[in-house]
Amino acid sequence: MTNLPKSNNTSIPISISLLPELEKENQHEQDDYQKKRLITISAIAIFIAGCVSIIAKLLIYLIDIITNISFYGKFSVENISPANNQLGLFVIIIPVIGGLIIGWMAFYGSKAIRGHGIPEAMEQILTNQSKIKPTITYLKPLSSAISIGTGGPFGAEGPIIATGGALGSTFGQLLKISHHERKVLLAAGATAGMSAIFGTPIAAIFLAIELLLFEFSPRSFIPVALACITGATGHHLLFEQGVVFPIVQTVAIPSNKALFYYNLMGILIGLLSVGVTKIVYFIEDLFEKLPIHWALWPAIGGFAVGIIGYFYPRTLGVGYNNITDVLSGTMATDIIFTLCIMKFISWAISLGSGTSGGTLAPLLTIGGALGALLGIGIQHILPSSGVSVSLAALVGMAAMFAGASRAFITSIVFAVESTGQFNALLPLLATCTSSYIVSYWIMENTIMTEKIARRGIKTPHAYEADLLSKLTVEQVITDSGTIISENNTIQEVRNWLSASTENNTNYFIISDDEGAYKGILSTSNLWSAHHATENRIGTLIKRSPFYIAQQDSLQTAVELMAKENVDVLPVVLNDSTQIIGLLTYRDILASYKYKVEEIEKKQAHISLKRNSLKILIHGQRMVSSLKMGKK
Repeated sequence: MTNLPKSNNTSIPISISLLPELEKENQHEQDDYQKKRLITISAIAIFIAGCVSIIAKLLIYLIDIITNISFYGKFSVENISPANNQLGLFVIIIPVIGGLIIGWMAFYGSKAIRGHGIPEAMEQILTNQSKIKPTITYLKPLSSAISIGTGGPFGAEGPIIATGGALGSTFGQLLKISHHERKVLLAAGATAGMSAIFGTPIAAIFLAIELLLFEFSPRSFIPVALACITGATGHHLLFEQGVVFPIVQTVAIPSNKALFYYNLMGILIGLLSVGVTKIVYFIEDLFEKLPIHWALWPAIGGFAVGIIGYFYPRTLGVGYNNITDVLSGTMATDIIFTLCIMKFISWAISLGSGTSGGTLAPLLTIGGALGALLGIGIQHILPSSGVSVSLAALVGMAAMFAGASRAFITSIVFAVESTGQFNALLPLLATCTSSYIVSYWIMENTIMTEKIARRGIKTPHAYEADLLSKLTVEQVITDSGTIISENNTIQEVRNWLSASTENNTNYFIISDDEGAYKGILSTSNLWSAHHATENRIGTLIKRSPFYIAQQDSLQTAVELMAKENVDVLPVVLNDSTQIIGLLTYRDILASYKYKVEEIEKKQAHISLKRNSLKILIHGQRMVSSLKMGKK
């Protein structure tokens, strides 16, 4: 380490031995503050979840009212399927009317009501500091209720997820909170909505982690978990006590042979999930090329929904009963086949037209029907396979969602929570894993991310510990650098630096004659014309001393550099102010690059060759003496 020779003048030592204790005290205060903020955000998240639960119930009532008015001509909140209507050819007009209303709302209200909600929420999180227009809080559920109530082949979960996210974001914009806290409230509101509709709090938590938060930390996980628990409570209070998709018979634990076939099913459904995603966006691209205003597209999509609904009424509306019927394993093969194909066509055209609706229920219906068909086929060809039609339908619907959205854990947990069939866990894991691998291998984006990827927005897809958090300062510090004694005059330092060719740093570390850290000095301050050249360097130190300890992580070092706006930090011996080295931003970048290359480097760690044993002892880097001799 280069040390500038000291001046003839003596200095008065200044002790900063209390700094480590002050640093620890400040850290404790910061931790206490973060915990208090966590309690505050959690309380707000619980309140938002309670509101979303009520909104979810009102949304279901609104869908039922519009369904009864549109298909049966009566004002009622009775939960009834539009499939039993007696309208004849007039049923074709109902979805068209709904599409015209939605186009009008999107044109005069907000274009953000178009689509299924989750990609739009992801976009706001990634690009707009989680700020969603407050109008979406009422426009989205209203437009979705009109879409579904007039026969749209969607589920209520997408709209309530979008509505809950908008409500959480609105609270986050009204309150004085950070961008991260607003993101947490958005995710809490969105997943509380899913939990309220389906009664699946654990799956909702994982949905937040995999599709909204893009992280797993206590400050985000705890408020979301509490919101999802609140949403599940709302489900049991306002909806029903049991699971949302009951299977009468208990699913038996499958044999190893059956697991093999479920695995093969996962591969096939994974391929089909890629096809489903591609077709949906292909249809959306076709609508973009139409020579008419986009506000009329939902009416065109509604016309397709009406025609298909006339011939195949089961495709109309939410269709949660379709999922239950498919899972029962007793539905006729021809009905399952028709439901699978026609529900997909109706949903893909309607969603591609830009109407307001969701994706989860249609994907579950299509995936469940595909699984049931494959299960029936396997049973027919191989009667001793051990494959159950009910279980095949269950793993099929989970695999379709896992492949299309790549929300892997969410898909598995949702299937278990929504049916209560815990014996299905292993085949679900096998099938969803196969589907996920196929989707990941073939498709760059998912049904959730393709839309925003086309706008140049990159979605995080990996959840790893920061490399900088795994490296300590001690591993990368260098003993090269310049330390200046506080007792040198400004002129002495300027003369020395002018004659030196090795110093290209923007900051210099200042110490006393014993090597104890005193502060940091910028090059611009050193060369300022306002200073009397006979003054000592120590007089130029204006900011409070800051440093990094050898056991701290590089992540801590980067945060300190950013906070203090410097590119070099003094490294001190633990619990002291004795300088043992310097850390520059170049050292950090070099270490990061080395670690990235080390992860990807292929090498054998066990050699079969006979070699002599080599032992490397990593000693602590110490500066033997920082006392400066006379110039």
